Amino acid sequence: MAEPETAEKTTNPGEIHRGHRRRIRERFRREGLEHFEPHEVLELLLYYAHGRGDTNPTAHALLDTFGSLKGVLEATPEQLMTVEGVGEEAATLLSLMVPLFRRYALTLAEERPRIDSTERAKEYALALLAGQRTEHFYVICLGANRRVLGRQLIAEGTVTEVAAYPRQVAETALNLAAQGVILCHNHPDGLCEPSPEDMQVTRQLRTLLELLGIRLLDHVIVAGDEACSMAELGMVR
Repeated sequence: MAEPETAEKTTNPGEIHRGHRRRIRERFRREGLEHFEPHEVLELLLYYAHGRGDTNPTAHALLDTFGSLKGVLEATPEQLMTVEGVGEEAATLLSLMVPLFRRYALTLAEERPRIDSTERAKEYALALLAGQRTEHFYVICLGANRRVLGRQLIAEGTVTEVAAYPRQVAETALNLAAQGVILCHNHPDGLCEPSPEDMQVTRQLRTLLELLGIRLLDHVIVAGDEACSMAELGMVR
């Protein structure tokens, strides 16, 4: 006697994943990322590195490994590839995000390249240094109207220290005929306050620039998404 037919159908897993991908993409186009959970943001990104399959387990594994969406996006490709399911393409895509954001923010800042306030100085420094994993020290040169004449990376160091080279700062300012200079560097360890070394370097460079007839206008320190102005703290006069 034949077995009775059941109403159940076996669904192809590939069809399930394709349907889920379509819904996530449509939701992004409709709502943006505002209401996405961190793992959903990563799922969506990973779709473009994995042509098929379920990216949810990989998204959760990344968050478990790096602790947050921020941690994932700031990880190096080599670190990302230690997570199961993350190959070279996915690691490259994920590690591209923060430099892309930084380039975008810097483009916005350069559309209004006049730094005529402490807030503008902090915005410019944040755009320049967001997401950097090692310390970077920049000099930003301004004209008489506080418009940016140019900027120069003076030194790149480890995660704990960077040397500011007075000669390079002076040469950059002189070559660009700067009237004023803003220094900026980052603290990748997340502490935004000026260190004793920061204060010493600032004093040395202020004295040197004054001898050249150039004003040191500010020294901005960036840590994560925060910026601290030494001028605002009364440390640059």
